[in-house]
Amino acid sequence: MNILVIGASSGIGRHTVDAALARGHAVRAMARGAGRLPPGIAGLEPVAGDARDPAAVAGALTGIDAVVQTLGVGTGRGTLMHEVRLFSEATAVLLSAMRAAGVMRLVAVTGFGAGASSRALSLPERLGQRLLLGGAYADKDRQERLIEASDRDWTIVRPTLLADYAGSGRYRVFAEPERWHGGMIARSDVAAFIVDALERGTHLRRGVVVSR
Repeated sequence: MNILVIGASSGIGRHTVDAALARGHAVRAMARGAGRLPPGIAGLEPVAGDARDPAAVAGALTGIDAVVQTLGVGTGRGTLMHEVRLFSEATAVLLSAMRAAGVMRLVAVTGFGAGASSRALSLPERLGQRLLLGGAYADKDRQERLIEASDRDWTIVRPTLLADYAGSGRYRVFAEPERWHGGMIARSDVAAFIVDALERGTHLRRGVVVSR
């Protein structure tokens, strides 16, 4: 496949780039910090751009079969004190551009506690998450609603607590709400799930929780 990864320069996005390339896919890696990606790698096309820029996103979709959206914001004081709109604004731009380009497949990473999965958090967990990351998760909620209302072949990925330990390539996927629960997972294992879902065409129009 020709895969566009938005938010490709760090975190799950960077791991997804590596996982997709390792399996022989071509990757267009879009990020404001795309210059941090190593040059000269076969199959990799770094593209600098803002995920909220309609022209940049439309250009990045040319010739693309599937999109992976892995956006993130900082967890510092600015995130706590100001309203976050990155996730919903970028998603609105992306969905419009995908419709115009005829690209159907989208895998979007949000987080455990976003959207319907907030019901799986205990009251202390919910209060703690909203206190520390309330602005970000309120916008992730908006992001998920936009995706769920779209006509694309979407999958929403809600990883549990992310860790930097070496991934195993193994993960558990919880699609049914009664099975949603917390845990930990390596970023590289989330990336492995994303590429598996693209290759297999699984979890279409579903939101899933992914954990170790």
